[in-house]
Formats: sequence, C-alpha cells, structure tokens
Amino acid sequence: MQMEDAGFGRVARGVLDSLLEGCQVIGFDWRYLYVNDAVARQGQKTREELLGRTMSECYPGIDATPMFSVLERCMAERTHARMDNEFTQPDGTTGWFSLRFVPVPEGVCILSLDITEERRSREVLRRVEDQLGQAQKMEAVGRLAGGVAHDFNNLLSVILSYGETLLAGLDPGEPRRADLEEITSAAKRAADLTRQLLTFSRMQVLNPTVVDLNEVLARMDRMLQRVLGADVDFVCLPDPQLGKVLIDVGNLERAIMNLVLNARDAMPTGGKVTLETGTIVLDEAYAREHLGVLPGPHAMLAVSDTGCGMDKPTLARLFEPFFTTKPVGKGTGLGLSTVFGIVKQSGGTIWVYSEPGKGTTFKLYFPLAGPEARQAIAEVKPSDTRGTETILLVEDEPQVRAVAASILRKQGYHVIEARNAGEALLHAEKYPKRIHLLLSDVVMPQMSGPELALRLGRARSDMKVLCMSGYTDDSIVRHGVIEADLAYLQKPITPDSLARKVREVLDGPQVT
Repeated sequence: MQMEDAGFGRVARGVLDSLLEGCQVIGFDWRYLYVNDAVARQGQKTREELLGRTMSECYPGIDATPMFSVLERCMAERTHARMDNEFTQPDGTTGWFSLRFVPVPEGVCILSLDITEERRSREVLRRVEDQLGQAQKMEAVGRLAGGVAHDFNNLLSVILSYGETLLAGLDPGEPRRADLEEITSAAKRAADLTRQLLTFSRMQVLNPTVVDLNEVLARMDRMLQRVLGADVDFVCLPDPQLGKVLIDVGNLERAIMNLVLNARDAMPTGGKVTLETGTIVLDEAYAREHLGVLPGPHAMLAVSDTGCGMDKPTLARLFEPFFTTKPVGKGTGLGLSTVFGIVKQSGGTIWVYSEPGKGTTFKLYFPLAGPEARQAIAEVKPSDTRGTETILLVEDEPQVRAVAASILRKQGYHVIEARNAGEALLHAEKYPKRIHLLLSDVVMPQMSGPELALRLGRARSDMKVLCMSGYTDDSIVRHGVIEADLAYLQKPITPDSLARKVREVLDGPQVT
C-alpha cells in the first residue's frame, strides 16, 4: 500500500510539474511547503531556494503588497479569493499573474497563471481603441464643422456681395460708408474662420506639389523671426539629406505659421523656438498601434518651444475646433485644428510631446514622395539587432516602459525595469552582474536621465548610456537637459528604431 501511495505521489508530482499554472502551498508560518516547476520559473528561484523558507526571506518586501494582504485574510478566515497581481521579480522585471487562493489543511494553496503578455496585449488594444474613439470624435466634429462652414459660407457670400455692391454705389464722403466697410470687413474675417473650419474637416480643395520642407522653411525664415519678436531665440536645423513630400505649399506654410504663433503665445516672457527637419522610417509595428499612420519613410518637421507646456487634459482636446486655453477674445481655437486638418489631408500624421513647465514639441510626419521614398526604403539595410546584454530601462510612463521592455526582450536582451531614478539606483546596487546599458528617459521626477547616468557611472564605469525623449535633439542639448556626448533617441520610439539604436550604442565605443 505504501508503494502504491509513493507511486501515486510521483504521478501527482509529475502532473503538477507539467502544468503551465503555478502551484504553491504556503504554511501557516508563511514558509513554502510545496512549489511546482511553474512557480520556480515564475519567481526566478529554484525549489531549493524556496522550500522551507518564508515568503519574506525569498522576496523581501512582499509582505507589503496587496497579494500578501489577500493571502493573510485567506489564512485567517479560511476563505477562497482571486486577484490579478503585479510581481517584481529578482532581476527587476515585472509581470502580471492571475492568482487563486484555496485553503488547505496545511495553510493556503496559491495557483498562479502568467498573464503578462495578455495584459500587455489588452493595453495595446485599449490604446488603439482610445485612438479610434478620438479619431471618430474628430471625424464627427469635422463633419459638423464642414457642414457649418459650408452653410455659413453661403450666408457670407450674400452678406459680402450685397455689402460690396452697396459700397460701390456710395461716394467716398458718404457718412454710411464707414459703417458698411466695418460690416464687410467683419464678414471677410468670418470667411477666414470658415476656411479654417474647412481645412480641419478636410473638405478643402488642395493643390499638392512635390515640396522640399527645407526650402519652405528658408523662405519663411525672416517672416517667422518677425512674428516671434526680439525676445524669442529662433533656431532652424534643416536636414540636408531630407527627401521631398507631396503637399499643398500654401497649407504647409499656414501650418508652420500656426505652430510658431502657438509657440510664441506659450512664451509670454520670451524663450526659444526650434524648427527641425529629419527623416524617419515608421515601421509596421508602429503603424499598427497608431491609427492613420502609413508605414515607410517619412519627412519629419518638428516645432519645439520652451514655453509653459500642457497637461494631459489639455492634450486630449488639443485639436478640437474652438477649444482654447487663452482668455476670451484672445483666440478662436482654430489654429491647431487647422494644422491637424492640413496634416491629415496631406496623408501625414501629427504627434505632440508636452509637459507643464517643460515646453512643447509638435512633430509632423509626411510620407516621402515618389523616387525619394523608394530610394530611402532601399537605403534601410537589414542588420542584426539582437543581443543578450543586460539593459537597465528607466521610464516613468508605464505604457512607454512596457512597450520598450517588450521590444528589447523580443530582441533577446535581459531587461531590468525601473519606474524612476530611485528604483534604478536600487536595482543597480543589488544586481550582482554587469549592466551593459542604461536606457533612460530624459525628463523624470526626482532625477533626470543624465543625472542618473552620472550617479551610476561612478560605480559602473563600463555601463553605456542611451537617453530618449520627445523633445528634439537640439532643444535637449542646448537647454542642458542632456549632455551632447550622450547617445540620444527621439520619441516616438518604434521597434526598429529602438533596436537599432540600442545595438549601435552597445557596439560603439565607450564614452568617458
């Protein structure tokens, strides 16, 4: 009978070890009484390291987590429970697990299923759904705005026609002439507003031509400097290798002017505006997560300012017509909605990066036109971007951190995630092996990326550094946010751009 029991025990252990779901039994003294293979994999520890030891000994700090509180209640009340739990593993990475708590005579059995990829997929789906909702809202508002503009233009046609007819029949000294001139002048200003509404609703008739963005900026240089005034430092950084785009030149100039005017209004006491062009390849993965983006090579036009910046609620409504943060009478709220319409109608996409007190960067992406696009595609040479090095990823935005970690892990790297500089310093202190690369956001709470790199560099002189930010290169360097000798990657990141830049920095020389 004992042999049969022993045989059954071996069979039961074999079955439990073959499960994808983790199975662990925690005794009333909080020690591990049993763990299967899945638990060891999930917790990154061997059975020998777990069995007979308490949870707090194996995973310091776990007794302060919500999961431990649920387990404590199940121990005391002998009740079942279920929860999703975020778990920080010994190497600093994080994962999500679906947990079920089942009371057993020896304590509590915890069944755990790794749902990290499922959570990340749901988060990507949520972001895409949010973008779809925003796009649908903008489409509905655009249709309404276009319909209003169309009808209003008909009324304005009547007002202007009769007004100018009456003016033509009045002598220059006629007393009523000044009043009539004011009426027609107001009607013309209203007509300008309706043209902006038509641009936003993408109902405008375009005259697209093949355009060099650098040449457009060169023509507008003096005018933009006059608009900005003497208290604003104006810098233009054209990319000499930039390809051409297909766009209506008049609309492009209007978009640039609106962005520059918006930047000036954000800096009432002066500051700096940077216009920059460059070429970027938006890949399939980036296009799948960003509605309306066409994969392939794009010409980028970035307009950055050092103004007051914007919070998230403002960014969510930024391109809505008639939405403005300016005082009554100081703006129509149509400037940025006009830019949005111009970019979208030209087949491009627009991206905004802003934080209160940190300024704003608008990036406009336009697909390259004709032969230039084919040439740019041919010039993108495939290379091996995989690796096995250890990367300390520091990013305070959870969504960006999750997607960057996922990209790097798929390339074979070992990634240690940190939400801020404090966590990064703690991971670096505890991690016993070499950390090959610090990949850090520039602007973070507590400590900036370059400051963190300086702190970590004292103890890990062989660690390379790559900083990333939504601001343009020149804005970062010239404002002292990032030193010129540190490698730098512009957001938005794509799987291809991140993997290539990381490999480039790891393979490059050590910066001292």
